[in-house]
Amino acid sequence: MHLPRQLGALHDLPDTPEAYDAVLAGVAEQALARLTPEGNLEHPDCVDDIGDTSLGVTSLLALAWRRGKDPRLPEAVRHSLAFHLRERVYTEDNPGYPNLKVRGSGLPYARYTLAAGAHPIGDWPSTVWALLQAVDVLDLAEGLVEDEQRAELVAVAHGYWRWLTEATFFNPQEAGNQAIGCVVGGLMLARHLPAADGDAVRERALRVYEEEIRAHRVRDRGALLPPEHGGAYDNNYGPISLSFLAQAHRISGEEIFAEDGDALARYIDARLPTGGFDNGGPRYSEQHSGFESVLGLRYFSARIGSDLGRYRGDTRWGRHAVKADGSVDGHFAWMLVWQTQDTTRWHRTPSTTPARHQLRAGSVSVAFDDRMTPSLVEASGIYYLPAAVNRQHGFGPVTDGFLHCRPMGEVRVRDVRADGLTAKLVTKPVVGRDHVLRHVRSLYVTDGTSLWTTVAVQRLPGTPYLLAGLPYAADDGDRVRRNAEGQVTSAGVLRLTHPEPEGEDHFDARADRTQEEAAFALAADPRGYGNPDLGWSHLVGSSALEAEPALGGPEDLHVFAVRYGATGPYAPAFASDGSGLTVRTEAFTAVIGEPAGDAQGEPELSLRAV
Repeated sequence: MHLPRQLGALHDLPDTPEAYDAVLAGVAEQALARLTPEGNLEHPDCVDDIGDTSLGVTSLLALAWRRGKDPRLPEAVRHSLAFHLRERVYTEDNPGYPNLKVRGSGLPYARYTLAAGAHPIGDWPSTVWALLQAVDVLDLAEGLVEDEQRAELVAVAHGYWRWLTEATFFNPQEAGNQAIGCVVGGLMLARHLPAADGDAVRERALRVYEEEIRAHRVRDRGALLPPEHGGAYDNNYGPISLSFLAQAHRISGEEIFAEDGDALARYIDARLPTGGFDNGGPRYSEQHSGFESVLGLRYFSARIGSDLGRYRGDTRWGRHAVKADGSVDGHFAWMLVWQTQDTTRWHRTPSTTPARHQLRAGSVSVAFDDRMTPSLVEASGIYYLPAAVNRQHGFGPVTDGFLHCRPMGEVRVRDVRADGLTAKLVTKPVVGRDHVLRHVRSLYVTDGTSLWTTVAVQRLPGTPYLLAGLPYAADDGDRVRRNAEGQVTSAGVLRLTHPEPEGEDHFDARADRTQEEAAFALAADPRGYGNPDLGWSHLVGSSALEAEPALGGPEDLHVFAVRYGATGPYAPAFASDGSGLTVRTEAFTAVIGEPAGDAQGEPELSLRAV
């Protein structure tokens, strides 16, 4: 089976002016055919996320007219705008909406679902989206919209802003993308208001960003990130936040948005493997955005000098939101407007700057979590997730069911490049259930095609093995398919095991099921509202690659050696002379320093190709 949403790399979508003109021309034809006598441009199957969609298509028609001057479009813009102002602007409180600070304010808002009292929790983001569609129409209104209608839209947009920032609690879903989007709406709105009002809105928008968003950032893997639905990052919404930061910087010039966007972009770059697959987050786990991410990934790929466009998006949404029949939906239409207007080009080559939480060269990559344990390994187009044993997740030595990967002290990292090889040495102190402190030294070396992993630890009792990953997915052209096998060899006996018990808390890679489905099944809340990362953390056991210690290692150490991305015999040699551990493979010789490190305690590593 294929994963349903991780399709092609977003930078493979043509992004020339001609390509965007063709997209807009197609949208215009669909919209003109759909436009009802009342002026409605909503998709007939739209129920949820509906409050901004007709206005979103209106903004696309306005942009299409600006670029192509199709004489059929001005009347369609005015007619559909009148529909939104007449039928989709609500001023009476939605029954059941729980986040109001002021009842009966009379301020306008947009509904997530049109029926009164039906799922009102989504009204806050829907009003953000309606504000963004409105300011886009205002930006494009000259020559299209009469003064009276324009003035009415300005008043409604200002009312949206006041409802979002005065009548309700700000960002009630703790969703960074929604919150930053609201700030962007305020910054864009300010340009259409009288000077005094505009200055006040701009000042308030910047203050809201500082106090309500930036001050609440969450640290993950060394980066401060806007929290997303209660977590540090979501692989669906995180890149959307990056797009909002890009637009905020484009329109305001405020350096704070560039700085925070750079930090988020470098974080995404570090967690993203060469092939662009990613999973994880407090909301959707494996669902990927499409066109909503393009602006941010493209804008910041140029700023940080790395190929962020390798991100595998949902290319069914590569240009704009669509319904099941493939027809255009106006949801998030502002992202297509902004990316069409932006002239930034993709940066298509990887960054050469070493990143603490990533090892990457050629088609091989390792992303590391906060504990410097691999969160994702990629080699030969196969992706490995951390395996689970006895409710513990990660890569590392296991003895008597205990996984030695959680550090009990400072984790140190050394990056080395030599002779076409890229290496990272991670040293961490760990404590087992016997309360003995041991140092785990993990060496990762790649030539861009294969990955050699060597893990050394003071000798363990019993019959230890290395938990070496859960084979999960593989590249398959422009798709990613589920996978239950790896291309792995080991210096010790290697086995691929599968959990014997059945049930939600045991994940068998051979089953016709995705990680996302399993994670939501284990989450406490309903799908769509639960935290799949937290759900997945409840996994008891999974399919796992297990490697026994290599033969011929030093007597005082257990050494595990695993090679990803290559087949055939693998027989590395090891030697220890008291100053370090020497590892000799068919491709390189490395000397891993003793756990004490150098005079500053930093790990020592030397490397040369054979």
